Amino acid sequence: MAGCYRGRMAFLRVSTAAAVILVLSAATGLEARALGAGDHGGRLILAAAGISMDQAVKMAEQRFKARVVRAETQREGDRTIYILKLLNDAGRVWTVRVDAENGAIQ
Repeated sequence: MAGCYRGRMAFLRVSTAAAVILVLSAATGLEARALGAGDHGGRLILAAAGISMDQAVKMAEQRFKARVVRAETQREGDRTIYILKLLNDAGRVWTVRVDAENGAIQ
């Protein structure tokens, strides 16, 4: 009888530990996305606060009435910059830079 109880308790400990690890890993991934994470040469770059890549893309598409066909994250000193390549209906292609901290388009 005692062996059965110990087995159940061990199962509960392992299940609880697995659930905690799953929740923490999911929360970490959400935090990175919420902060505007980007992959740059195998390194994870986080925008300190500011806007996410998705927000920058939507903002540029609305402002320029064009579609973003390529987006990447660059680090310039202590700043994170989103480099967005746009394409409009007339076939014109151009690049804009969006500051991830404040959303300023350069």
